Amino acid sequence: MTRQGDDVVAVTGASGRLGTRLALRLAAEGAQQRLVVRDLARIPRLPDGTLLPDSDVAVASSYADREAMLRALDGAHVMFLVSGRETPDRVSQHFAAIDAAVAAGVERVVYTSFVGAAADAVFTLARDHFATEQHLRMSGLRWTVLRDNLYHHALTTFVGDDGVIRGPADAGRVASVSHDDVADVATAVLLDERPHAHDARTYDLTGPTAITLAEAAATMSELAGRAIRYEVETTQQAYASRAHHDVPRAEVEGWVTSYAAIAAGELEHVSDDVSRLVGRPARSFADWLDDFPDQWAHLRR
Repeated sequence: MTRQGDDVVAVTGASGRLGTRLALRLAAEGAQQRLVVRDLARIPRLPDGTLLPDSDVAVASSYADREAMLRALDGAHVMFLVSGRETPDRVSQHFAAIDAAVAAGVERVVYTSFVGAAADAVFTLARDHFATEQHLRMSGLRWTVLRDNLYHHALTTFVGDDGVIRGPADAGRVASVSHDDVADVATAVLLDERPHAHDARTYDLTGPTAITLAEAAATMSELAGRAIRYEVETTQQAYASRAHHDVPRAEVEGWVTSYAAIAAGELEHVSDDVSRLVGRPARSFADWLDDFPDQWAHLRR
């Protein structure tokens, strides 16, 4: 994998878990990139604290800030579009980013979507992703869609302070994936020197196995050295147990329906796209826990 001339890759969400990992990989490959962030204080840096080589930084407070997005995308050949925050205007934010890419002369967009994205998906946020995918397809841009499963890290955040995962997932299975595997795939797709190799392609990015939340809890319990378990809730109980959170209703719906989507079997499909695109097996949840203990240190008591 080598640098593609002076093509500029605009990496949105560059300060987030996925964007930072991608930016570091692109820098290691010598790619020229523009890091699009909301906060200059959170620019990705090398381990020694220095700025990434062959990169510059643009600030956009949101995808809806058209002028800021046009400046951020000026001269960029491709945009890596990280899905936005789980807010009621999320779809319009995504549309705004895609429209800005068209107006700025960007040729190609690689978008992080979600497995099972569909208009009638159980998981409400998967519906948002489907709407975004449709807008991207109609934009006239070259596009690639990376449909990520739930992230391994997300499973660790399901654990409450009392060591219990609660939700209406029943005995459904989830083929969760690591941020690092997705970043490796994105790097391969963005820097592939074969012309149009990934145009109009949709990849499902999953782990190598699908596990139940009870199995995930048992694995975390063993490694964390404390009791962690899964407790099934009804949908009504799930909404009631989350009613104290001061967040929009749409966000709570996203939380609850993520469990419901697991119960419905929408997240159980295991794909080999990670291994095909990066040349090695995807990392399992257990392996990820073992490899990155700092990422779930909050589970230790």
